[in-house]
Amino acid sequence: MSLAIISPDRDITPWLEILKSKAGDIPLEIYPDIKHPEKVTAAMLWQHPKGSLKQFPNLKLICSMGAGVDHILGDDTIPEDIPITRIVDPKLTFSMTNYVIMGVLNFHRQITRYQINQKTHKWDMSNPEIPISVGVLGVGELGGDVLDKLSYMGIEVCGYGNSPKPDFKHPYYYGDQLEEFLSTCNVLICLLPLTPHTEGFLNLELFRKCSKGSYLINVARGKHLVEEDLVTALDEGLLSGALLDVFRQEPLPKDHPFWDQENITLTPHIASITNPKAAAPQIIENYHSLETGQPLVNRIDRKKGY
Repeated sequence: MSLAIISPDRDITPWLEILKSKAGDIPLEIYPDIKHPEKVTAAMLWQHPKGSLKQFPNLKLICSMGAGVDHILGDDTIPEDIPITRIVDPKLTFSMTNYVIMGVLNFHRQITRYQINQKTHKWDMSNPEIPISVGVLGVGELGGDVLDKLSYMGIEVCGYGNSPKPDFKHPYYYGDQLEEFLSTCNVLICLLPLTPHTEGFLNLELFRKCSKGSYLINVARGKHLVEEDLVTALDEGLLSGALLDVFRQEPLPKDHPFWDQENITLTPHIASITNPKAAAPQIIENYHSLETGQPLVNRIDRKKGY
């Protein structure tokens, strides 16, 4: 048995250091220099080349190196009976929630506007606070924590998901209640999992249902957003601005229109970064569980996509 690491666009040095210090007995194969593909029984992945797992005839476990698994589920060459796990780390939640709160308060207190004014030496004390009500699309572990922290700060919040949650602690909408949900908020935060159902969820049709002048924060996945629809929504005044941390193509191409859009703030997919010190032990545990037939931690439901 061996563990393959396939992460062509990420520096895996920190991962290797932890794996060797905590599980030096696990044989490792590093992509693309795979010497014994027939011995690989588990693979840890991040943005692997589609089809690259076909070389492993004895693969029995796939571990995402982050919280997301859409990069794995998007590879239709992977057999459906192979279990997939993801990383769950309280630090991921901490970082994501802090980023979202930063974006909400930035809009609420108009910090971007004052930064622009500073460049032009403009002193404008009008409307220093925009009244806000925040709606979160996707109320899993991340979305729930965002709602809790914003509510604690005294900000009105509500959540939206795809199924009923009778005991949910905040105002909650689901299913065909989307339009009602959108009418209650003027800051819209996307924390949806990426599935075939949610790809392109943030589109012009949805923006037309938002409260006029709403502010969008997308920290989920770039494919949730129809990017040209956002530009149209901003040009038409349907939305007043956006904070985006994820994009359909990363790095964002240098000629992309988002770069020069004054009412879009961009960050380079840094809202929440996986910490190898917290993540690697989860992969080690699952590797050994595979050997002994024990239940896997953080196994996803492939039908749900998360």
